[in-house]
Amino acid sequence: MTIQLLSNHELLKEIGGRLKMHRLNQNIPQATLAEMAGVSAGAIRNLERDGQVSMLTLISVVRSLGLLGELENLFVSRSQSIADMEREYDLGKRSRKRARAKGDAA
Repeated sequence: MTIQLLSNHELLKEIGGRLKMHRLNQNIPQATLAEMAGVSAGAIRNLERDGQVSMLTLISVVRSLGLLGELENLFVSRSQSIADMEREYDLGKRSRKRARAKGDAA
């Protein structure tokens, strides 16, 4: 599934569903997860049903499920110099030209 094709509401439901699967795989009841995360059982139900919770609740649940490392690369900015971007662009152009040349010779 490509999350880029999901609406905002669908993405919230997808995240909630994924967290529910992690909870179930760890055999943790909703009430226990709520206690571990310091949130209400209703917040866990909302998260798993439609993803409608605060960022604080989301992070508390992610931490309680041992998934905090999954957020490590979330929104990390890749800084590149213009020279690096041009080099990557030039390498891509050369690769395509070489591939066509080989195809024409066959």
